[in-house]
Amino acid sequence: MDRTKDWFSQAEHLLNQAKWDLQGSFFDGVCFLTQQSSEMAIKALCLHFKLECWGHAISRFLVTLDEDVVVPEEIVVLAKKLDKYYIPARYPNGFESGAPKDYFTKQEAEEAIENA
Repeated sequence: MDRTKDWFSQAEHLLNQAKWDLQGSFFDGVCFLTQQSSEMAIKALCLHFKLECWGHAISRFLVTLDEDVVVPEEIVVLAKKLDKYYIPARYPNGFESGAPKDYFTKQEAEEAIENA
């Protein structure tokens, strides 16, 4: 069964949710959702090429795709930025003290949306 469209549809949905969170100043949520959106979009591409994509590192998936799709280094760099939002944007123990909501800025959230 081909679930490529389902993965990509959810990726689009999460990106739209991130944009909504930006309007509400939920910057930590924006950063996490953009990471998730990008991860799901890349997993859809992996499914299309029948590649295994386990885990959550977007930049690693892009390197895996490189055999089937030429991925510019600039895209890999942007993916590495998004990779950094997987844990710290969700869990209070991602930082020495405080909650994720205390650490993420509007500028980071806007950049994350653009990167996604």
